[in-house]
Amino acid sequence: MRITTVGLDADDTLWHNETIFRLTQERFFALLEPVADAPAVTARLAEVEGRNLRLYGYGVKGFILSMLETVMELTGGEPPGSMIREVLAAGREMLAHPVETLPGVDEALAALSERYRLVLITKGDLLHQEQKLAASGLGDLFAAVEIVSEKDASTYARVFDRHGTGAASAAMCGNSLRSDILPALEAGAYAAHVPYPLIWAHEAADAPLGHPRFAELAAIAELPAWLDAIG
Repeated sequence: MRITTVGLDADDTLWHNETIFRLTQERFFALLEPVADAPAVTARLAEVEGRNLRLYGYGVKGFILSMLETVMELTGGEPPGSMIREVLAAGREMLAHPVETLPGVDEALAALSERYRLVLITKGDLLHQEQKLAASGLGDLFAAVEIVSEKDASTYARVFDRHGTGAASAAMCGNSLRSDILPALEAGAYAAHVPYPLIWAHEAADAPLGHPRFAELAAIAELPAWLDAIG
């Protein structure tokens, strides 16, 4: 079947993201060193984030709120004002961090945009994701942008119906097996996994090895050739 539409994830597929979160976490560990060691902070932060996802969604702002809640819990509800100020400052720096596209992204998207309808499909805070897309310089290559609260099979089916010719003639590319690959395959699309060196624990999943519509690519530069081979 000919592919008409290509969906692309944003964070850690087109530009660096998880690296920024990890650097902020290291800063957070140092901040809380007087009250808890790094493993304890890691475990508590992961627990807080997990229960807050359905309330705050994905992105930096939800992460900031979860860090603040973690500080409250680990300090018995009476954190020094300096800790709160430091968390807020770290969050502002994350939101203002320059966008750095990954190697090969510009060339791959330029080539893809000549042959396919490109749709950006990403989770996260609406304003921040729009700002990052604008800063990336890639916006003009996309026929549509979908910033969604969750990526599941129904999301992909709806997006590929709205902006293409259905999931069966679409492909999704991203770094997250849980969000970009498994639900896209479930919707009936093709899916190409391009791993990023770091993965958020909440996005971890097993690869669907052997699935006829799945491919593991070493870099996004391989995506155009893989799509052409399908066609």
